Amino acid sequence: MNVKDFYFDLPQELIAQDPLEDRASSRLLVLDRETGEVTHRKFRDILGYLNPGDCLVINDTKVIPARLIGSREGTNAKIEVLLLKRRENDIWETLVKPGKKAKPGTVINFGDGLLKGTVIDVVEEGNRLIQFSYEGIFEEILDRLGQMPLPPYITHQLQDKNRYQTVYAKHEGSAAAPTAGLHFTKELLQEIEDQGVKIAHVTLHVGLGTFRPVKVENVLDHHMHSEFYMVEESEAEKINQTKKDGGRVICVGTTSCRTIESASDENGILKAGSGWTDIFIYPGYQFKILDCLITNFHLPESTLVMLVSALAGREHVLAAYEEAVKERYRFFSFGDAMFIK
Repeated sequence: MNVKDFYFDLPQELIAQDPLEDRASSRLLVLDRETGEVTHRKFRDILGYLNPGDCLVINDTKVIPARLIGSREGTNAKIEVLLLKRRENDIWETLVKPGKKAKPGTVINFGDGLLKGTVIDVVEEGNRLIQFSYEGIFEEILDRLGQMPLPPYITHQLQDKNRYQTVYAKHEGSAAAPTAGLHFTKELLQEIEDQGVKIAHVTLHVGLGTFRPVKVENVLDHHMHSEFYMVEESEAEKINQTKKDGGRVICVGTTSCRTIESASDENGILKAGSGWTDIFIYPGYQFKILDCLITNFHLPESTLVMLVSALAGREHVLAAYEEAVKERYRFFSFGDAMFIK
């Protein structure tokens, strides 16, 4: 399976740079995975595609303002640090630019010394381990000094940090938003529940690896990044009961999908618990729990296009994407949505 099999031509101007004022007013392309038929709707029309007895699975991770701009002690040279994952207490694995200026022992000041970071090691892929020191509460300082780590294809400044956060974001830990969830408002979620649809929460902390391009020709040679997930007992029970009763499990986003597919056994029973997953879903994969998917439009040749192709078939997905380009849909994180039924 060649990575070029998942290429499509995307005009630059279709990459959404700003979120819409009303989250639920984005467009919705509905793809029938059996026939390949495409229908054009508004996102709030999703109500018409959900049935009583279905279960909507949402990822309640919260993005941290993980991008810090500081200066190297002694030189005042500007340095950018992106927090990737907390290793222990105040030690974080980070991505530093420029990396060559961040040798072990380098001290970086942020916010006039409100926060200090010392590079203590260089680990895989050139990432730096940084030990932070500060007075007070780290999360509060980060909220003051940090910026949202927007994907590289978004060049506009984000006016409101909360717009890169789902309305149900709860557990801090992501370096990127689970963007399919950005279309939901609290009112729309309430309407969905009132309609007899269960809502199950899972957590997967999205890493920046989600934007990492596939650099190998053969898809099977690609190594997936690992991400931390949690599934509570009560939520696993909701999902398992839905399957038992003949309802559909509808994941909001590829992160929810990867979580439940990672945490289920070969009989399609979801197990409560937490751990790390590097599951790579591409055509040929047999889904154990997921029935339908709400997702955004993804980058050409990305692992996420491969995941949706595993669900709906590569030809159907690429034809739907071609239609979306023709109809001038907005792509990627702040773009429009797709429902694969």
